[in-house]
Amino acid sequence: MSLKGKTVIVTGASSGIGEACAFAFGELQANIVLAARNIEKLKAIEACLSQKGIQVLSVQCDVSIEADCIQLIEQSISKFGRVDVLINNAGISMRALFKDMDLKVMEALMQTNFWGAVYCTKHALPHLIQSKGSVVAVNSWAGFTGLPARTAYSASKFALLGFMESLRVENLKTGLHVGSIFPGYTESNIRRAALDKDGNAQAESPLNEASLMKAEEVANYIVQMVVKRKKYQVITLTGKLMYWINKIFPNYIDQQVYKVIAAEKNSPFQ
Repeated sequence: MSLKGKTVIVTGASSGIGEACAFAFGELQANIVLAARNIEKLKAIEACLSQKGIQVLSVQCDVSIEADCIQLIEQSISKFGRVDVLINNAGISMRALFKDMDLKVMEALMQTNFWGAVYCTKHALPHLIQSKGSVVAVNSWAGFTGLPARTAYSASKFALLGFMESLRVENLKTGLHVGSIFPGYTESNIRRAALDKDGNAQAESPLNEASLMKAEEVANYIVQMVVKRKKYQVITLTGKLMYWINKIFPNYIDQQVYKVIAAEKNSPFQ
């Protein structure tokens, strides 16, 4: 599948995996639509892409607001006349025990991680079906293994997976490609921006970000998922082992996941 001249919308494009996706798809001569809340960051990325001769549009968009998602699709069509690929990447995380957590944290994560993907997909869908394009959700290990102190995050990612799986089956005869990708821990700002029990950004990452998978590597996997129209991909051996062992020995995985989270810097279990 050639991406030359195709239009690719990337949500959460102001940093991390989203930003890396913009460059990865742009290198294949796709038109890029950058979507995120921070328009200043988007404009800086737009300038870099434009210097490479890539056609790009920046749209300020909070995916938790349906009206913003409608505007995102409308501006994409107005600029490029078509939508071929939607990468539902926008997301936020959290870290707190459920018993201590304000429910507004759960609501915020569901609104962005789940409803944000639903809104964008709903309004892009007619165009994606017309172009026989692709919609890909950036999920997480937390989407198939419940993570302690990440109840809201896991809930949103499990919901996202169920939505994408159902959407894929609904569109078996339409030519639409629906895929979910599950990166491991990736170097990004998501842990610094993660919400604490009161809904405030925790500011400090509990992990050594420099040692994690690079966003550019994940972006390359996403590009290949679109090009090869894969429906499901778990990145890293650790992720694959977690997926399969959890099906066979769920109690073992529960114990191991608990140990890892409890050992994090400033863990809520401490």
